[in-house]
Amino acid sequence: MQAIPDGTGKNAADGTQHGEKGVPFYRDIQLLLIGVVVLAMAFAEGSANDWLPLLMVDGHGFSPTSGSLIYAGFTLGMTVGRFTGGWFIDRYSRVAVVRASALMGALGIGLIIFVDSAWVAGVSVVLWGLGASLGFPLTISAASDTGPDAPTRVSVVATTGYLAFLVGPPLLGYLGEHYGLRSAMLVVLALVILAAIVAKAVAKPDTKTQTAMENS
Repeated sequence: MQAIPDGTGKNAADGTQHGEKGVPFYRDIQLLLIGVVVLAMAFAEGSANDWLPLLMVDGHGFSPTSGSLIYAGFTLGMTVGRFTGGWFIDRYSRVAVVRASALMGALGIGLIIFVDSAWVAGVSVVLWGLGASLGFPLTISAASDTGPDAPTRVSVVATTGYLAFLVGPPLLGYLGEHYGLRSAMLVVLALVILAAIVAKAVAKPDTKTQTAMENS
């Protein structure tokens, strides 16, 4: 008798459909935590893109020209992080890289907020850039391979990240107008620290879990 393939019959078909759909995204704790990470890291990247030169001018007394040059240090950090990130991911876990990135970004942002030194602030933007560089791509990768229905999971995480890019800078502008940009950056700092705390959410599934998802 010819073997009957898996997924044949009403009960098996129902089980397959359940495996493909999984739980709703708003009840998937791991996916929600990945969303927290991408929210924080995209917020950190977007806030620097929109406010870093002005933060250097108003918060640390740089000239507009110097503020723009210091922003170049942030983009340098982002570029180096993106180009070298693969090397670190190959040698360390994704969790370790995301957590280290978040802590590095938090260190850079914290120094800019709390240290009254133009020189320290100028150097710290490189740490900020390095820390923010890998958050978005690694969370998208985590969303795709940590559960069933990868397209939906990636869509949820990507939308969360783009929402942070869109909403974060105006929020910081409002806070900066009332409390100063350095104080407003405390929101970014808190979110990046939270991302480091929940970074375990981006862990790759073990081999058995990955095989089960691929066969579902």
